[in-house]
Amino acid sequence: MKKTFPLTSPSHQPARVVEQIKSDVRKYVKRERKKALPEGVDFWDFNCKVGQGEATPETKHLEEIVPAIDQAAASQCSSVYIEILATPGHRTSKGGA
Repeated sequence: MKKTFPLTSPSHQPARVVEQIKSDVRKYVKRERKKALPEGVDFWDFNCKVGQGEATPETKHLEEIVPAIDQAAASQCSSVYIEILATPGHRTSKGGA
């Protein structure tokens, strides 16, 4: 998903617009995680980027997307850019005994 979401809407309260964006992100991630895994892959990993308005997007962890949306809304930006790409992930051993 590569999309620029407007943070303002003439027909919705600003808080509802932010909640709709968060809901869209959660639905996308849930849908991607349900897809069948390719052979030899342990899980779906996500490469995420978030940018406020026209700023250059910053690489974020999936867990940092929702706080970044809240931060963009608090800073009165007109829009927020969100890029989430699913990639195959491989578990690594933690080492030890």
